[in-house]
Amino acid sequence: MPKEQLRQGLALGVLLILSALAIAGPSGLLAWNDNEKLLDQRQAQVAQLTQERDLLKNKVARLNPDGADPDLVGELLRRNLNVVHPDEIVITLEDEASEAR
Repeated sequence: MPKEQLRQGLALGVLLILSALAIAGPSGLLAWNDNEKLLDQRQAQVAQLTQERDLLKNKVARLNPDGADPDLVGELLRRNLNVVHPDEIVITLEDEASEAR
């Protein structure tokens, strides 16, 4: 009889541990809501990164050396290298912080 009770006690202990893990474990019922929120956040982040990637793909396609978009090339030259045409007038604007002083 003591062997049988010991076996039943161990079986009950294992069953209780498995039940506790099913409820409060890392993939249990209590963590389910947190996992759903995290999944929603990750999906929103993936959507944003996909949009940014598509914009960059478009820009790269427009900068293809075989047929670059002249408007984009001119914009990048002006912004990055401070290049202007001889007949253009450059008007600089002060920052709003320096205007407030």
